[in-house]
Amino acid sequence: MTTKPEPESHLETYYAGAYWGPRKESPDECARRGVSFLNLVAACDPLLAHWNKIPKPRGRGRKTPLMPPDLATLTEAFGRGVNREPGGPGIEDLGLTVEAYNDGSGQDFAHLRMHVGSYAEGMSNACVLSLPSKGEGAERILTAPVLTEVVRGMVLAWEPDWAVAMSESHRDMDEKADSVDAWTGWVTYLARHRGTVPPLPAPVRIERVEDRGTLIILSPERFTVSDSEHVALAARVRELLYRAGLLKLLRSRP
Repeated sequence: MTTKPEPESHLETYYAGAYWGPRKESPDECARRGVSFLNLVAACDPLLAHWNKIPKPRGRGRKTPLMPPDLATLTEAFGRGVNREPGGPGIEDLGLTVEAYNDGSGQDFAHLRMHVGSYAEGMSNACVLSLPSKGEGAERILTAPVLTEVVRGMVLAWEPDWAVAMSESHRDMDEKADSVDAWTGWVTYLARHRGTVPPLPAPVRIERVEDRGTLIILSPERFTVSDSEHVALAARVRELLYRAGLLKLLRSRP
């Protein structure tokens, strides 16, 4: 009698992202923030300390190392990263985009996208870091202390409205719930202007980021959607933040 092989468990993938509304900034201003962010994230783990610019158009041009971060190099990169129609002039109010990859390959690969300087009505800005999800690098990075520092670096460099480090599976679950204007993940940051973070249930930890806002760390161990207690805790915290006015509905509850 033969038995069917056990199906492979779903690999949960993780990322960190910082988000904010329209903010007009020049290539030089964006580059200064970019230099700060690259230095801060480099201190979090060796896999996040080596970055190369992705050429634009993608796949063309020489490899351009971004570390150690050089202001002139990043200023030029953001200047070339203006959004435009093919062959047309730059559309400045749609912002500037620079993408980069680390020196890792395979399971150690990480990707960074900085879309900043957008000031068109209704547009947003973001710095999004896709992280390794398996292997030794992932074991080091996917911990509460390291992800807290990654998000803290995003906050200090970009001054976002909110930021998060979470699994993509958890984000997909969050999107299916009531639509609010910020995701709540394993590590969440909310800017001070959004309000005061209320008392939250254990084991949630709260940390201040200077005078800018608050970090909320849901769990000291790796957050996974396969753990029903993790999912329930996240939902509870999300509800408490909503009731305290820190999250706003994007559509009415039924």
